[in-house]
Amino acid sequence: MNRFATLCHKELLRFFKVSIQTVAAPVLTTLLYLVIFGHALEGRLEVYPGLRYTAFLVPGLVMMGVLQNAFANSSSSLIQSKLTGNIVFVLLAPISYVEFFAAYVVASIVRGLVVGLGVLAVTLWFVPLPLHAPVWALVFALLGAALLGTLGLIAALVSDKIDQVAAFQNFVIVPLTFLSGVFYSIHTLPPFWQRLSHANPFFYMVDGFRYGFFGASDFPPSASLAIVFASLLTVSLATLLLLRSGYKLRT
Repeated sequence: MNRFATLCHKELLRFFKVSIQTVAAPVLTTLLYLVIFGHALEGRLEVYPGLRYTAFLVPGLVMMGVLQNAFANSSSSLIQSKLTGNIVFVLLAPISYVEFFAAYVVASIVRGLVVGLGVLAVTLWFVPLPLHAPVWALVFALLGAALLGTLGLIAALVSDKIDQVAAFQNFVIVPLTFLSGVFYSIHTLPPFWQRLSHANPFFYMVDGFRYGFFGASDFPPSASLAIVFASLLTVSLATLLLLRSGYKLRT
């Protein structure tokens, strides 16, 4: 337990020490999305009856911040440790691969939630939000951050260079996030694109999180929860198998 706590503390310090870069910058970027898209589409688009578009947009932006920063935390930390060689000090310590996995994922969850709360706090100055089911919102935020933190570990494990991790983020994580319904309801899409959206696991995280605020969603929240949990379980098992084998960690 002490070994897990020590590694977790080290990972938390890593991003808190540069909080301007790891927390403040993502919050500012997300705020710009709100200002630009909210100004452009406010009054021109009504997703749910009686709900302002800006209000609809905020939960999606919060979840986008949570997901992208959870991924960035674990992926950047592990790839930097591999490239600088200091990963050897973690591997030499009597820490199990389960503790290793848990420490990185917990730190990613914390960073994702801190950024998400920062985005929510700033955006509340622009638009008040209801909170229909806070437990649902929290559960989806936790599961989403854990899933993306785990994906970040996989990206760093299979990569040999920072460029490869960046490519995974730019060509997989960012497109899936932007096409998950952050800025729109999938019901506004043609049937083909609606079906394609249902193949995107990020859609269920964003839609379920938004349900926690408005009590309305494009997909049944209980089904979304099951899909997100199954995705997290599958990805976690794959990551634990890679860590157990020492894939690209032990040379």
